[in-house]
Amino acid sequence: MKRNLIKIYLHLPNHLSSSIATSISLTPNPNLPKISRQPPLHTFFKQSINTSSTDQLEGLIDPHFNSPDNSSNPQIDSQKTPNLEEEFAILQGSLSVEKIESCKYSDAYIICKAVRDNKLDFGDQTHKFLAKFREKLSESLVVDVLKLLPNAELGVKFFIWAGRQIGYSHTLAVYDALLDIMRCANDNIPDDFLREIKDDDDEVLGKLLNVLIRKYCRNGSWNVAIEELGRLKAFGYKASRVTYNALVQVFLEAGRLDSADLVYREMVDVGYEMDVHTLGSFAYSLCKIGKWRDALDMVKRGKTVADTVLYTRMIGGLCEGSYFEEAMEFLNRMRCDSCCPNVITYRTLLCGCLNKGKLGRCKMILSMMIAEGCYPSPKIYNSLVHAYCKSGDFSYAYKLVKETGKYCVRPCHVIYNIFIGGICGKNEMPSGDNLNLAEMAYGQMIEGGFVLNKVNVINYAQCLCVAGKFEKAYSVIQEMMKNGFVPDNSTYNKVISFLCGASKFEKAFWLFKEMKKNGVVPNVHTYTMLIDTFCKAGLIPHARTWLDEMVANGCAPNVVTYTALIHAYLKANKIVDANELFEMMLSCGCSPNVVTLTALIDGHCKIGQIEKALQIYTRMKGKGIPDVNMYFKGTESDTMDPNVVTYGALVDGLCKAHKVDQAVKLLDVMPSEGCEPNNIVYDALIDGLLKDGKLEEAERVYMKMCENGYNPNVFTYGAMIDKMFKDNRLDLASRVLSQMLEDSCAPNVVIYTEMIDGLCKVGKTDEAYRLMEMMETKGCKPNVVTYTAMINGFGIAGKVEKSLEIFKQMGSKSCAPNYVTYRVLIHHCCASGRLDEAHGLLEEMKMTYWPKHMASYRKVIEGFNREFLINIGLLDDISEYDFVPVIPVYKLLFDSYRKAGKLEVALELLKEVSSLSSSIDKDLYFSMIESLLVSHRVEKAFELYAYMVSKGGVPEFSVLVNLVKGLVKVNRWEEAIQLSHSLCYMDIQWLSYNYTNEK
Repeated sequence: MKRNLIKIYLHLPNHLSSSIATSISLTPNPNLPKISRQPPLHTFFKQSINTSSTDQLEGLIDPHFNSPDNSSNPQIDSQKTPNLEEEFAILQGSLSVEKIESCKYSDAYIICKAVRDNKLDFGDQTHKFLAKFREKLSESLVVDVLKLLPNAELGVKFFIWAGRQIGYSHTLAVYDALLDIMRCANDNIPDDFLREIKDDDDEVLGKLLNVLIRKYCRNGSWNVAIEELGRLKAFGYKASRVTYNALVQVFLEAGRLDSADLVYREMVDVGYEMDVHTLGSFAYSLCKIGKWRDALDMVKRGKTVADTVLYTRMIGGLCEGSYFEEAMEFLNRMRCDSCCPNVITYRTLLCGCLNKGKLGRCKMILSMMIAEGCYPSPKIYNSLVHAYCKSGDFSYAYKLVKETGKYCVRPCHVIYNIFIGGICGKNEMPSGDNLNLAEMAYGQMIEGGFVLNKVNVINYAQCLCVAGKFEKAYSVIQEMMKNGFVPDNSTYNKVISFLCGASKFEKAFWLFKEMKKNGVVPNVHTYTMLIDTFCKAGLIPHARTWLDEMVANGCAPNVVTYTALIHAYLKANKIVDANELFEMMLSCGCSPNVVTLTALIDGHCKIGQIEKALQIYTRMKGKGIPDVNMYFKGTESDTMDPNVVTYGALVDGLCKAHKVDQAVKLLDVMPSEGCEPNNIVYDALIDGLLKDGKLEEAERVYMKMCENGYNPNVFTYGAMIDKMFKDNRLDLASRVLSQMLEDSCAPNVVIYTEMIDGLCKVGKTDEAYRLMEMMETKGCKPNVVTYTAMINGFGIAGKVEKSLEIFKQMGSKSCAPNYVTYRVLIHHCCASGRLDEAHGLLEEMKMTYWPKHMASYRKVIEGFNREFLINIGLLDDISEYDFVPVIPVYKLLFDSYRKAGKLEVALELLKEVSSLSSSIDKDLYFSMIESLLVSHRVEKAFELYAYMVSKGGVPEFSVLVNLVKGLVKVNRWEEAIQLSHSLCYMDIQWLSYNYTNEK
């Protein structure tokens, strides 16, 4: 040991250690006198350190050495040589570690290096060196040394040495560090290490093994922990109380209650009891599986007195195991044991019921909490609101939002966002009542100075738009902006999209202008959305204005933008405009894609140009067709594969053109072209075949559709029902409806309306009315078309009173009548002599919002059956008038009042008709003049005649003859003769007038 001491301390190279060993020796040299001994080792350490740094590496000098001061020992000064100083400078360099300066050595590193360089020899000199650090020994120093040592054997030796030092004792962290290095190579600690520790300190090994077991328990390794418990017993030790508690805990966490119980019994046998925490965990686990009696017995057997905390733990276990009745009974047990439930108890019970979805119990627990002065935490309160929203109980959720003060919860933005998001964040539209709750909560939120997050702003605005509350939706965005919310392009686009989808074009345009006013630049998506919406509404000029504006603003339209407008031009039969726009698209470097070509095909089909559509389809397949080559100029390839939408447009167009045979052939071609038909294609073909009377072929296509995995949907059944009613096969129509319900395919409002209208046409109005009531019970609300068909059916059957009753019912069901409804009801009122009611309906119609222009009017009559519109004469009126055909309603009412002899009212209606049109309707004036003459009101007849002539009305001979007859009837002969005489000299080309009173 002595001859290696220099190497251990200084880590010298071999060639230097041999030369210095003769001059620095720890053993006396017999050949030298005692007075000439070489300087002690600490002197050289001081010399070498002083040459490099002002830092003194404390601990390198053995405190057992006497270290006289250099200045008081002239003999030492005389022995210093430059060579020794140089060599010790080299020694100093050998002490350094890569990237660490020698002056920066830590105590842990110095100890580790000394122990490591000494390898396994832990003799007196090593102890002597380590003795310098006795006073510095601490938990952190020992842990750091153990972490730095390279192998477990050295770590054990150092651990044993440190444990022997007076004033120091090992802590849990030290034991953990030792176990870490002992297990680094192998999870199982070798027995020889343990024996070495046992031989040195029997007590330390017992502690170490206990710590080892607890360490495995913390890691969840209960199987290894049990093995180590066996080894601990084999060494003759007893596990501590803490170790047993740790073992019970790890088994409980692993769900192994039987094993935990065995450990518990062993623990009791050796005289230990579980601590409060472990007892609570055991009781919790027993309660979780319903063994709450065993838990109570366990508590009674021990010395621990059950308190509120322990009862709360057991209640938590019962709730986790869904034993809610027992959990509620434990509240009474607590009180019997003089334990009062506290806020934690109630929150535990509340959370347990909440997590298991027992919301009814949550209401009861909340009431109990309030009665005892306990309140839920804000986090639990928010979770309650979320749970009730998720369950659909929005009324109670709103009660919680509204009464936050009652539960001592401060309202914040979180709870309002949860509630409003719960109502408006779903895929389906909320009911009117729930939306009202959201609006009330929103009002409270604004009063409190809180704001919605971005997602909820969009969802809430969308719901308001769908409900028709567009002003409110706009104000929401404005209010959020005042509170710091800045709508971006996406937000504006979504709200504009909602408005466009609801045909609120003016509102969409208004918001678009507001968007630009606020400095948000519209992008191509914004413009494309507006253009597409306006095109679908038939407002093509407005859509073209958007296109020109976006180009002027430097926003390049994409292929979707051009396609939407080209499609609209084609459907409006404006082929020249469509082709010009297509050329413009190509000139801007925007190439058409399959969607564009599909839109061209569909557009040509819609205007009846099936051949042109087929030519485009043929050209897509690669065959040269000169007439349509212009549509393929910008394409990268000569061919373009049609998709299922392309085939769907062609099949639908061919069926509408009554070329169903070609449509069937196209269906057969699709699979060979790698394009499988979908439900839309099948539905279009079945509908076309049914309308063409080819029932067998339609049935074959129907079977093929089912074989390919497509179930008939509402459109398929709708086509069948429509055909059955047209063929007057009501029995088959009823069977189809029953089949729909059996197949869980709920009929929509269109199918119900078709059946109601069909039943009314054959006089089965009572059955039709029962069907309308049934559709409501099935959750399908009748719309304005349904009510109008029912009103018309009762009117045709002469049950006008019932028609008026249904009209009133519309208002109570929040279904506003439109122009068609008023027209039908006024007609039936007039026919049944209810003129005053008819006139009241006309006045009501004038006061109600109804469209003034044909584009919007066409939107109003969407959904009405064409045959139905033909029967009431609306299609003829549409073609005759540039504006909404309200004049025919006036004519109908005017004629009814005139025939009933109520001429004053008829005259008022005539004035209103004249104010609505720039031209004179001679028939109205002629019939009114005749009625006035019949009633002997000659003066009024002549006034009306004069007014008609002043407005450019050309008199007819028969009208003048009637005027003469009228004068004769009131004995005004002279005037009659004068008028007759003047007729003979008037240079008038008389027109024949075939007007009859019955016209």
